Amino acid sequence: MASAPSPHSQTAPHSMAGKPRVLVTDNIHPSAVAILEDVADVTFEKSLSHEALLACIGDFDGLMIRSASRVSADALAVAGRLKIVGRAGVGVDNIDLPQATHHGVIVVNSPEGNTIAASEHTVGLLMSLARHIPEADASMKTGEWKRSQLTGVELAGKTLGVIGLGKIGARVAKVCRALGMRVLVHDPFLAATRADELGVKIVTLDDIWRESDFITIHAPKTRETLNLLNAQTLAQCKPGVRIINCARGGIINEADLAEAIRNGHVAAAAIDVFSAEPAPADCPLLTLGSRVVLTPHLGASTEEAQINVALDVAKQLRDFFREGFAQNAVNIPMLRKEALDPVKHLMPMAETLGALARQIAKGGAQSVELTAKGAALASLDTAPLMLAALKGLLSQSREGVNYVNAPLIAEESGVALKQSSVKTLDSYQNLLEVTLTTDRRAYRVAATHLHGDAYRIVDVDEYAVSLAPTEHVLFTPHEDRPGMVGMTASLLGAQHINISAMQVARRQGTRTAGGESLMIFSLDGPVDDATLAALRAQPGIYAAVYAHLPVSQNDRA
Repeated sequence: MASAPSPHSQTAPHSMAGKPRVLVTDNIHPSAVAILEDVADVTFEKSLSHEALLACIGDFDGLMIRSASRVSADALAVAGRLKIVGRAGVGVDNIDLPQATHHGVIVVNSPEGNTIAASEHTVGLLMSLARHIPEADASMKTGEWKRSQLTGVELAGKTLGVIGLGKIGARVAKVCRALGMRVLVHDPFLAATRADELGVKIVTLDDIWRESDFITIHAPKTRETLNLLNAQTLAQCKPGVRIINCARGGIINEADLAEAIRNGHVAAAAIDVFSAEPAPADCPLLTLGSRVVLTPHLGASTEEAQINVALDVAKQLRDFFREGFAQNAVNIPMLRKEALDPVKHLMPMAETLGALARQIAKGGAQSVELTAKGAALASLDTAPLMLAALKGLLSQSREGVNYVNAPLIAEESGVALKQSSVKTLDSYQNLLEVTLTTDRRAYRVAATHLHGDAYRIVDVDEYAVSLAPTEHVLFTPHEDRPGMVGMTASLLGAQHINISAMQVARRQGTRTAGGESLMIFSLDGPVDDATLAALRAQPGIYAAVYAHLPVSQNDRA
């Protein structure tokens, strides 16, 4: 993660010579052009090749796209005037966000404009699977009457497993509850009160696999959800399960799903998103005939949704050039300069703490508390640090979290927020603590700022440590006895995982061997699930937790 950007980098200049120039492409609805023409000279190109975009992007101050155009590193490198990119939709996979931030380019999206469209498409696919609608239509058009061969199943009385209960997942759950389905939900940020409001039951993923007749995915593609449905998890599913994915390609391993359908364990699937798009000719799902319903990423493809996202993003670009702010900034915070400047060097530390807290914690989040300790830190407005901690924490299970929408996402998820300060402090000059309370217990992490961008993590769930921030960290609570470090290091070495640093910490208040200690390994790469499972199987190892932290080279200094 880069250091927090200066608020000046997100402000449109008000003393430009003439109007800013904005390029609109990717078949954006023309209503967007009409809005932008109030403040900008607009060039509307229905479609552009990447080469054509590279040739002209340097002439524009703003760019508005859908999914066809790629705002890549090479495009940003030649976009010397570009200040803002608007993505008419939710996903920003086609925009190089780190490079956009590096070049001071704001990226905005429309996180809610296609909620209705995506949820309705999910329900449509659900019904198509249940009643063989695509197959029935195709057979009728070839002169067949296959009535006896197309007996379906009723949705009423069946169990629907929903993975991820954001706005789209919640809408799907409401509709399916109205159809008489029992709805199970797995979402680490869903509060019990919110579940009660929707009439759904919070469960584990194991429960989803074991009990669901239908499974629908509404989660972002993250490290945790990549290949979430694979040969192993599909084998745990109820025989005859039907699976729907209108979220993101890559969450389902397509080859494993195809095999599970061929062998009959999975009855059918409906897929709108693919690991590679357009789906290549060798995509294994294309060969399964009527057992799969496939659509070409149509979740947001309604007239209303396209108008909604176009209007939303066009208004954001208009407001940016007129007033200097962007409502749904994905990569740069919208914060007051006077509040941000005193603490902006601490925001990377706060974001890392939030990400760490979520990754070591178990259970659904109930509250997040940020505590500033030490006279100097306690005297500051720490609201920006709470936003940074929330961004780090929520980004572990949500897509598109930024400093603007993080509090709203927390509120919608039923997560309470609290800030406090303590002026007196014995051990350090300053200390920033993040406490995440789940339905299991409270988990606390803390760090102290040293100088510039440098800081150290000094408390990990009641273990006193001195951890320089690094991208890949392994935590292994274990029995405090000789040989544990060597055994763990040997297992990592056998998997070609290089250790850059390590330390052992005893739980605070423990001074003698025989209890529980914590090994912390800073690594040069990630740890896969198989290695974690092997570590947990070792005698004396109580747990193995891999954390991927949002740190940059500056943070590690």
